[in-house]
Parts: sequence; C-alpha cells; structure tokens
Amino acid sequence: MFRINTKSAFGFPVLQTNRLELREIRLADQMQVYLALSNPEIIRYYGVEYHSYLATGEQMNWYQNLYQNKTGLWWALTLNNFSELIGACGFYNLQALHRKAELGYWLLPNYWRQGLMQEALERIIVYGQQHLNLHRIEAYAETENKASGQLLRRLGFQHEGTLTDTEIKHGKFISLDIFALLNR
Repeated sequence: MFRINTKSAFGFPVLQTNRLELREIRLADQMQVYLALSNPEIIRYYGVEYHSYLATGEQMNWYQNLYQNKTGLWWALTLNNFSELIGACGFYNLQALHRKAELGYWLLPNYWRQGLMQEALERIIVYGQQHLNLHRIEAYAETENKASGQLLRRLGFQHEGTLTDTEIKHGKFISLDIFALLNR
C-alpha cells in the first residue's frame, strides 16, 4: 500500500509504494536519464530523445523548471533502498485554473512487465487528485504503443479518440491516442 508522503529538503513531495520510492529528479540522475532517453527501446514510442549526455541537460532543466514554475512535477522512480533512477513519471502542462494536467512516464527496459510503472502511476494519480486538485489527467500514447494503451486502461483512463497523422517522427507520420481520467 501507499506510505505517507514526506518532503525533500526543497519541499518536493517524496512518495512511497510497496516497492518504490518516488523522489525528486536530481542532477546526479543525468546519466540514467541519458541512458533512458537515448535507448532505442524507450524512444521508439517516446516524444523526447537525446543523442549526447550533454544534450540531456536540457531535459534535466525541464524537470526542474516544471516544479519551480508550478507547471508540473516529475518523480524519479527508484526501488526501495536503492537510490539509482530506473524510470520517471509525472505531470506536465499543469493548468490549476482548469484543474488538469498531462501524464508522462518512461521506464528502463530491465524493469518492464513487473507492474512497477502501474504502481508508480497509481500513487502519483492519487497525489495529483488529492494535493494538486486535479479533476482531469490526460495522457497521449502513440497508437502503435499497445502496452502504454493497456496500462492506461488498467489505471481507469478512457480512450477519447485518436489524433491521426498528427506528428512527424523520424520522417514518418505518427498517430496519438488520447486518454483521460476524470476525478468524479
């Protein structure tokens, strides 16, 4: 089950599940972020990719700016009792006035198919609804990414439609499925 939230020294919410600690993404995590966001298995369906460690600094700034500007929060996923980042998840495009945000996530392939991301997302969704007052959480998944669509459905998200040929990625059009979870 979920453990009580604690706060980091900088006020960032630290969340716990049975197997995970979700904490602030730190500068020391940059190598793990680079390894993930340059990994062909992860970026195959992910909207961000980096081809150098140095370029990944842009992503690290993005994570920090979300929290500082109150436009979102992203957590580092770590196994309990281990500090090494194995994935990340969080909210972005947070719109307090409209009580909504977008959900994003990624996980290193060695940890796929173990239910870890579902466990993490269940926890941050509760946090978002209770502490960020979110009514609507949106998620976009490439239509070909069946695993992500299945995960969102297991979490109670409803498929609201498909944005057909909405972006060009690696020279080809991709379509995005939009999912939403409403806090009723």
